[in-house]
Amino acid sequence: MNTRVVTAHIPSELAEQVDQLAARLDRPRGWIVKQALSSWIALEAKRHQLTLEGLADVDAGRVVDHAAIQTWVTSLDKPV
Repeated sequence: MNTRVVTAHIPSELAEQVDQLAARLDRPRGWIVKQALSSWIALEAKRHQLTLEGLADVDAGRVVDHAAIQTWVTSLDKPV
């Protein structure tokens, strides 16, 4: 696997947290940063996918009317 060095300025407190986690897990600091970036990028990719799916639903007319939602929300306060 090819690698590249990426430099980033981060707050000292965050750097300290990375150092503490690396020590606790007995892992290199770079491993912690790589795991964190990988997780964040995967989360953002999923968020983007879900946004596109939501927009496709809107374009296809698969939506719920706001008034219907308001009626449902109001009904939640009423005894069954």
